[in-house]
Amino acid sequence: MNTEIMVKNRRVVEFCVCFALLLSFTSRTLGQTSQPKPQKAAKAEEDPTKQPAPFLEDWTNLSLKNSSLRMTPPELADKRDVASEGFIRERYQVSWRPKDPFDLYVIRPRGVARPPVILYLYSFPEDTDQFKNDFWCETAVGGGYAAVGFVGAITGHRMRYRLPKEWFVSEMQEALGSTVHDVELILDYLGTRKDLDASHVGMFGLGSGGAVAIMASAADSRIRVLDLLGPWGDWPKWTAESKAITEEERPKFVKAEFLAKIAPLEPISWLPKSQAKSMRIQDVRGNKAMPDEAQVRLETAAPEFAVINQYGNGRALLAKQPAGDLFQWIKEQLKTDAQTQIAREKSERIHFYPAIQLPEEKWPNVGTLELGKTTSTAKSKPANEKEKPNE
Repeated sequence: MNTEIMVKNRRVVEFCVCFALLLSFTSRTLGQTSQPKPQKAAKAEEDPTKQPAPFLEDWTNLSLKNSSLRMTPPELADKRDVASEGFIRERYQVSWRPKDPFDLYVIRPRGVARPPVILYLYSFPEDTDQFKNDFWCETAVGGGYAAVGFVGAITGHRMRYRLPKEWFVSEMQEALGSTVHDVELILDYLGTRKDLDASHVGMFGLGSGGAVAIMASAADSRIRVLDLLGPWGDWPKWTAESKAITEEERPKFVKAEFLAKIAPLEPISWLPKSQAKSMRIQDVRGNKAMPDEAQVRLETAAPEFAVINQYGNGRALLAKQPAGDLFQWIKEQLKTDAQTQIAREKSERIHFYPAIQLPEEKWPNVGTLELGKTTSTAKSKPANEKEKPNE
């Protein structure tokens, strides 16, 4: 790899990490029969006015057992296949839930048959910009891995059919529950594809995406490796202190009624039940989107095999991330010869990296980064103007 490509990849990795830190400063099977049964056909003819069963989705249950939601194959909407590039990017439109169409990106490494799969779920309020970035795609598929990306419910272009007053936190039970269900259905879909190895799946989750990844891995054993960067959790503490919520709105989100609704979706409760074979948690102290005390509680709940990296600030995190290293750990764990992690002493799996102080104050807790045109302009609360699904 020449120097220019290494620099570009480094910038992409830095952007991914930087966005996580900048969030700290935002204010906000159906069974088939050979022939249909005549009795059922006759019954349908006798009652032509019968209405279809209503759509049901139980957001408090991580599985789809109590929901009518089922996977329907996504439709291919766009494909980028340029011979000189190391990836093939496909964008699919998913419509398995009423009034909630969303884009699903499947990015495959060129020339690799049946690559392992890594799901990428970034944090509210991020949209799908990462997956449309060619440099990000090159980095994500590097080493022969497929990248599958989407955004959570009530986030980004999935706000199209929402009221102006509705956003991720106000509809938190739905946002979390629906997205956990989406992960299961996406895995169902990936399992139907012959060009992907759905028996080797990992998931990278950032912020709210990390919270969803924790619960999805508890519900679905197909997620073998879990990589979390600044995952959200400890909802009583989070709603009371996270700067993702403005002080004007905070009172209604710390009420007992609201906390009771999201209690079944508490990542701290589900983390010990994760079925992942390998796990890493990376937390940045001083992350205003996720209070330090909540970080500690979540880390304490992690299985005894989980690798936990604690960083004094964002610069400390960036200092430990060589080009492409942000995704390298999960790729290594997904290798067919990777061994299941076992319980280890705290000193072997928990690492703390002190804060690195620099004179530059332009990006507090981040430092000087050359982000170019990729700097995020996301807001904590969605604007009144709804976004259309990505073209």
